[in-house]
Amino acid sequence: MTVAAACALCALSVVPAAGPVLADDGDGQGSQGSPSSVSMAGGGALLFEPGVHAEPHSGAPDVPSGLSALSWLVSDATTGQVLAAKNAHRQLPPASTLKTLFADTVLPRFSRDTTHKVTDSDLADIGAGSSLVGIQAGQTYTVADLWHGVFLASGNDAVHVLAHMNGSVSQTVSEMQAKARMLGAEDTHVVSPDGYDEPGQVSSAYDLAVFARAGLQNADFADYCSTKSVDFPGGYDAHGNYVDSFGVENTNRLLTGEKGVTPYPGLIGVKNGYTTNAGNTLIAAARRDGRTLITTVMNPQSGALNAVYNEAAELLDWGFEAAGRTTSVGTLNTAQPAGLQGASAAAPGTKHDQQAGPATAPKQAREAGRADEADEAGKATATGNLPASPASAHGSTTSATAWYIGGGLAVAAGVSVLVLRRRSAGRAS
Repeated sequence: MTVAAACALCALSVVPAAGPVLADDGDGQGSQGSPSSVSMAGGGALLFEPGVHAEPHSGAPDVPSGLSALSWLVSDATTGQVLAAKNAHRQLPPASTLKTLFADTVLPRFSRDTTHKVTDSDLADIGAGSSLVGIQAGQTYTVADLWHGVFLASGNDAVHVLAHMNGSVSQTVSEMQAKARMLGAEDTHVVSPDGYDEPGQVSSAYDLAVFARAGLQNADFADYCSTKSVDFPGGYDAHGNYVDSFGVENTNRLLTGEKGVTPYPGLIGVKNGYTTNAGNTLIAAARRDGRTLITTVMNPQSGALNAVYNEAAELLDWGFEAAGRTTSVGTLNTAQPAGLQGASAAAPGTKHDQQAGPATAPKQAREAGRADEADEAGKATATGNLPASPASAHGSTTSATAWYIGGGLAVAAGVSVLVLRRRSAGRAS
């Protein structure tokens, strides 16, 4: 029996128990954290808690104060580490920043040289007041033309054409929802593919950063989102009228420096948005000294001109200065596909920065840049449910395995003792 007990104890000692998980801070030095805070779905338990979360080391700069956005996040595009965040999982209307998820879903389906002749049905059911690039039924466009319309002019007409090429608007919405879940973005509920205000359509600062990080792995995505201006093609419309080509400039002022915003050094996109219900939203990515950071800013409340761009610039400045001198407060893409594991953000392709000529855009194109208007959706609510920790499940499995092994050895030892006793009894008789 003594031997049996010793065997059981040995079995328990050799099977590893669940231990703390190490999180890479981005500087190659791991920091110890609880399994639930760095391994669970959604980037870690801390990111589900309201308020600002940052853990700068001694001597690192403090997180900018006075930011008015309802939600924001700063992350490293390569490692996925979240450097700081405020209300990271608060569900809010995303406006046109949702077009990043649309691009993640549809962009890989068609080569940029593929052509499509636009029909009236392609342009049906576009929300009133939508921002438009000026696509004309009856004209033929390349897929690259359409994506320039999506990223530069935030054209909902370009989104709808691509969605119909992909099967239908409803099919695309369903695929976008599936793509969000595949990327581990649980806060996002897709109703329209273009980010137009619809009741129940929400995302979060965390999810938008996930979409941008995934998109930047695609060279075409990186190229489109960094393009400042293009000459958009004209041609004959469905009525036989000739429409001249016209210049389209990116509405992301942090990229172009328009309307009083200073262009951010090293900016590589990604996407801005605005609707009445969402307010101003922005995903911005920038590269400096080999490091790429992504920041998301949702609905600043200050009322200041260009607040969304100025607050994003402050967060990027802080992130570049603090990177390597802060402990991460979570991670992006904890459920990411293998292709994104450890990958660096793709370098943007050659930027198209053509000078637009004096040609006059068609009437629809002059609508570009307008706010997407719709009936006000229901107020967004912050998520409050925390998923179970995978690390806890691992610990339970490990413990059970240890007891099975120990129990089996104990039973075997017990049987051996009974056999020895019977043999001893037979000799005594």
